[in-house]
Amino acid sequence: MTDWGVYLVTQGSLSGDRTTRAVVEAAVAGGVDVVQLREKDRSARERYHLGRKLRTLTREAGVTFVVNDRVDLAAAVDADGVHLGDDDLPVPVARERLGPDALIGRSVSFVDDARRAERAGADYLGVGAVYATGSKDDIDDDEHEIGPERVGEIAAAVDIPVVGIGGVTADNAAPIVEAGADGVAVITAITGADDPEAAARDLAGTVADARED
Repeated sequence: MTDWGVYLVTQGSLSGDRTTRAVVEAAVAGGVDVVQLREKDRSARERYHLGRKLRTLTREAGVTFVVNDRVDLAAAVDADGVHLGDDDLPVPVARERLGPDALIGRSVSFVDDARRAERAGADYLGVGAVYATGSKDDIDDDEHEIGPERVGEIAAAVDIPVVGIGGVTADNAAPIVEAGADGVAVITAITGADDPEAAARDLAGTVADARED
């Protein structure tokens, strides 16, 4: 069973002079629970070769590995699943392609959308953007800074795991978990950190403390 505590979304363009593989290795050492291959600015071929390397790394570490958007890439690299947005394949189609055991995530910002995603068969939800974020340029105005409160509303409305994403750092992650989220997803809080391993460890500690509270 997946622990959703700290969920890393990769993006090489936000990783300074480090490779995505190096960032993931450090983050895994620091205690991340899930890794999502994003890399929006890379070709499918590049993501495939990187995905195979990350699949091996995460499997050896016992970390869940999913692919952003691309059902075909998720299948090609034998990922644990896929994470889908509004413009991607519908959840039932992804399920048909990947099988009953695949993890299928869905991005949502509203309670009604969360309920629909759950009914469609999503296994977990990425909810955001919780706070202001500069790492995504495709978020509508009414999806900016929804706040921990709405994360809590969505978590209360569904029976599947909820992960808060968007502008999350070790300093502001606790209210998201305290509101009811199962964990937090980050890009730059780890990829852009001076020490990705330490950043992952700090986030893991913050989530653990918030769960206890």
